[in-house]
Amino acid sequence: MVKRIKHSLERLIDKSSRHKTSRAEEDLLNNFVLNEYQNSNWEETSMGNSDEVSQNIYENIQLRIGKKKTFNPYLQYMAAASILFLVGLGIFYKPNITAEKQLSFKTSDTPKSIELSDGSKIYLAANSLFQYPEKFKGEERKVSLLKGNAFFEIAKDKTHPFIITSGEIKTRVVGTSFHIQLSKSKCEVIVVTGKVNVSTNGQSIDLIPNEEALFEAQKLSKQMADKSFLVNWYNTDVTLNQTTLKQVITILQYKYGVSFQYNNEHVLAMPLTVFIKKDASLENVLEQINYITNLKFKVYGEIVKVN
Repeated sequence: MVKRIKHSLERLIDKSSRHKTSRAEEDLLNNFVLNEYQNSNWEETSMGNSDEVSQNIYENIQLRIGKKKTFNPYLQYMAAASILFLVGLGIFYKPNITAEKQLSFKTSDTPKSIELSDGSKIYLAANSLFQYPEKFKGEERKVSLLKGNAFFEIAKDKTHPFIITSGEIKTRVVGTSFHIQLSKSKCEVIVVTGKVNVSTNGQSIDLIPNEEALFEAQKLSKQMADKSFLVNWYNTDVTLNQTTLKQVITILQYKYGVSFQYNNEHVLAMPLTVFIKKDASLENVLEQINYITNLKFKVYGEIVKVN
């Protein structure tokens, strides 16, 4: 019974945070937490001053969602009430529960892959950084893409959603495969199989295969994905038949974590056929393109200049 109540509460709070609750659901949540607050007992010795705790949580919420948002007048009380209810369920203040040990997975000049404790597989592009727990322990499987690009094959587990934080966006899935491409100016999520939810700062969209979410200039939008990204080009050999140089360069940018600089944009429309082995180095692929096009490539760290 307690487990079912806890699950329902978490589900309702999650829907509210993504602005997907109905008016009736929002009223139910407000009435519930207000009732918990009014009928709860706060133990100040171990939990601190209730007014100070609720005020701190309320101020943090304001900072996270911005001054321009409107607030429920009971929000400050809801914060403290939620803590009290979760304490009652035994979620907080359990000395025997240890935090998940976080590990880092980093690549240099070649892509690499890793399998997580739940069986999910992550293919990390070159020059990328990924953080994950040694073993998933909570009701959600949470990881972070801190830099670069990755392809995800998520093991299905309906009771434990998989959530990836990449920059300012969160990608929520159960079992599916998709790309996340993170740069300083934008973040893209491209779905290959299954369904995906992408959210940030009150914005939320759902994606199905062949669709892409683009977060740029603080705006989240949906568009059709480039067909070049609808295969796992991190972990399979890929043949690009009569593809423009622009499409080839786009894949190389994400696979190897580099950016291309060129003086003549007209060369980007040049058609060519390129074979990219899954473990090929960037230099090998550039040599292949050079043989076909006579273009010269110079690699300076994470920048490739085209002459």
